[in-house]
Amino acid sequence: MRKALFTVAVLFTMMTACTQNKPSQAVENETEAATQTEAADSIDPQTKLENMQEVQAYLKECGAFFIATADGDQPHVRPFGVSEIINDRLYIMTGKAKDVYKQMAANGKFEICALKPSGSEWLRLTGTLVTDETLAVKEEFLNRNESLKSMYKADDDNMAVLYITNATARFCSFAASEKTVHF
Repeated sequence: MRKALFTVAVLFTMMTACTQNKPSQAVENETEAATQTEAADSIDPQTKLENMQEVQAYLKECGAFFIATADGDQPHVRPFGVSEIINDRLYIMTGKAKDVYKQMAANGKFEICALKPSGSEWLRLTGTLVTDETLAVKEEFLNRNESLKSMYKADDDNMAVLYITNATARFCSFAASEKTVHF
């Protein structure tokens, strides 16, 4: 009898998992994250830096780029305009009081989409965002982006700088094959 009850419980759990798709999705997300981490870890530091510089140059050429975050099961997309490479890390910046930062802090996974002015080339960048509270990094970010100094101070406990890890960048075009880099 106990064996039958155990079997029913296992079958019920499996049926529930299949209909909700959550365990399989979690495994898929973990597999994807592990693949991105392995890809980034297998690259020599110089190539990582070059890939990062290529992505940042692309973002700067686009001017604005759009970052997607999630709040529970609801996606949110917002424009951003600054990125910097500091200490061999690619950073973006926002304010801690903003909902976007709260979403990033709760779930560091993100996607950025940037469209070149031509409208026929774009970048999709995925990875994980990590908050960096280093005062020197915040100061350097502000020094490179003077216009932000009127809104943020490095030590104001509102400025948030976040660096990208486990990154996969896909350079896409209507006219050429996709190129993928990791850092």
